[in-house]
Amino acid sequence: MKRCPCGRGLPYDECCGPAHHGEPPATAEALMRSRYSAFALDDDAYVLNSWHPKTRPAAIEPDSRLRWVGLEVIEASGGGMFDSEGVVEFRAHYRDHGKSGDMVERSRFVRHDGQWTYWGPILTDGSLANI
Repeated sequence: MKRCPCGRGLPYDECCGPAHHGEPPATAEALMRSRYSAFALDDDAYVLNSWHPKTRPAAIEPDSRLRWVGLEVIEASGGGMFDSEGVVEFRAHYRDHGKSGDMVERSRFVRHDGQWTYWGPILTDGSLANI
């Protein structure tokens, strides 16, 4: 049984796997976790498809020497079943060219056509990127 990379401790097929195979995540946090898992599994198509069309880049360039190795959700607000927006702050751990590191991001998620999408990071001054 393959564990899901998102860190919830569940089997992949019961956690982020359904999202990667077309079942929309129910919350902003679930979308963020599924995006992290997609990065960890090199599923670039899912990463791009789960990005809001107004802020989505044309492509992403994966780095074969970068490996995502752990995720911590620091805080989540909004982003529930009846919300139209949500914010998730997380710390993602990685190994890059053999060196450990981590990144922290506060991300904005919005509904688009009834499904959660990643809008982009919230900058340290509280403003939104990619607008």
